[in-house]
Amino acid sequence: MVARDGDGILAGAVRYWPIMIGTAPSLLLGPIAVHPTRQGEGLGASLILQTATKASEYGWLRILLVGDEPYYGRFGFHRRTGLEMPRPTNPERVLGRELQHGSWEEVVGVVTPAPHIIPMSNSIASHG
Repeated sequence: MVARDGDGILAGAVRYWPIMIGTAPSLLLGPIAVHPTRQGEGLGASLILQTATKASEYGWLRILLVGDEPYYGRFGFHRRTGLEMPRPTNPERVLGRELQHGSWEEVVGVVTPAPHIIPMSNSIASHG
């Protein structure tokens, strides 16, 4: 998903990747970027929240990301254990968010690319 200013200039973007955690289909969030002139306006937060809602509407159950829990915790992301990410990922920074209650129960294993790609894309006309 991208956010553009009224004049069409790219203000922010977020990307999701379909992955498998063991046998559980999931989404990996990242990267997320906001243009330096637009940082501090809540645009990144808006992108995260809007895309999580869209992911849920599309039937996804969980989102994984690598980041700082003090920051991403406000969006419902919390540390996950029992997941094996590619090195050099710091296990302390592996966070997950439920899109459906209980969707992380018994989800453990190796994180790998999904065998097929299910695109999730959209754009926001403007953020002013």
